[in-house]
Amino acid sequence: MSNYVLKTTNLCKRFKSYKALDNVSVTLEKGKIYGLIGKNGAGKTTLMRIVSGLSYATEGTIELFGASSAKEYNKQLSKIGTLIEYPSLNGRMTAKQNIKLVKIMRGIKDKSVDDELLEMVGLGSVDPKKKVKDFSLGMRQRLGIAIAMLTNPELLILDEPVNGLDPVGVVEIRNLIKKLNQEKNITVLISSHNLPELYQTATDYIIIDKGVIKQTLTLDELEKKCEHYLSITCDDPDKAIKVIENELGTKKYKRMQDGSIRLYDFVDEKQKVSDALFNNHIKVYEFSRLGETLENYFLSVIGESGNV
Repeated sequence: MSNYVLKTTNLCKRFKSYKALDNVSVTLEKGKIYGLIGKNGAGKTTLMRIVSGLSYATEGTIELFGASSAKEYNKQLSKIGTLIEYPSLNGRMTAKQNIKLVKIMRGIKDKSVDDELLEMVGLGSVDPKKKVKDFSLGMRQRLGIAIAMLTNPELLILDEPVNGLDPVGVVEIRNLIKKLNQEKNITVLISSHNLPELYQTATDYIIIDKGVIKQTLTLDELEKKCEHYLSITCDDPDKAIKVIENELGTKKYKRMQDGSIRLYDFVDEKQKVSDALFNNHIKVYEFSRLGETLENYFLSVIGESGNV
C-alpha cells in the first residue's frame, strides 16, 4: 500500500487568462506536517480548495489515498478535515451547539464526540453557555479545527490558521497541530506566508509563488540552507583547526577550498573563539557571522528581496 495520502500531477487552474496554478506536482506522505508557504495570492488557497473538493482543476490529476477517478476521489473526501479561510460559525450559538449544527448538516449521527472534541482542542473548560460571538479569535480557530476533526480525518488541511492571532493564540494553535499529528498520526497541510512560524511547526515545506512550486524540502534541508556559522580566514588554518578541536572542543566545522573555515559551533560566542585564536598567535584576516535568515531564504527562492 502506498505511503502517500495525496499526490497531484501537473495541476493547473485557470480563471480566464489568469493561471492561478501552473503544473503543480506535490506528494504528501502519511504522518507528516507540510508547510505550504507563499505570499498572499501565490495559489495556496486555490490548491487547498481543489484538493478538498471545493473547486476543480483545469488540467492535471489528483490522487487521494490512491483514488484518482472522480467517483472514488469523492468517496475519499470524508477522510479530509478542512479549515479554509476563517471558520463559518454561528456567533449566537455555543461551541457545542455549533458542532451539533454541523453534524446535522453533514448527517453525522455520533453524539459522543462533542465533549471529546472540545477537550482535544482546549475548549473543554470553557463555560458551556458562552456564545461563540464572545470567543477570542484563537478560540474560534480552535473550534473550527474541532469541526474539521468531526469525521476523524486522516488528512487535515488548514489555511492560514494563525493569521491575525496574538502570540499566545499562535502558540496554542501550533501546539494543537503538533498534538493532532503526534497522537493521532494525522497528516497536516498548513498554509502560511510566514516561514519562521511554519519552521516551528512543519516537518516538510512546499514553497509556491505565482502558482508555481518553487521548491520542496524537509526540515533538515531547510536548516542546512539557513544554518549560521562563523567564517574565519587566517594565516594558519591548520593551527586554527587544532585550536578549534582541542581548546574549544568541537568538530562542528568545515574547511573550505579557499582555506577559510566555517565554524558551526560557538556562533553566538564570537569573543570566545576570537580569544582562543588570538592567544595561540593566529592572525585573523576575516571573522564574521554568516548564514541566511528564514525570511531571506524564502525571498531568494521566489526571486525577491525586502519584506514578505
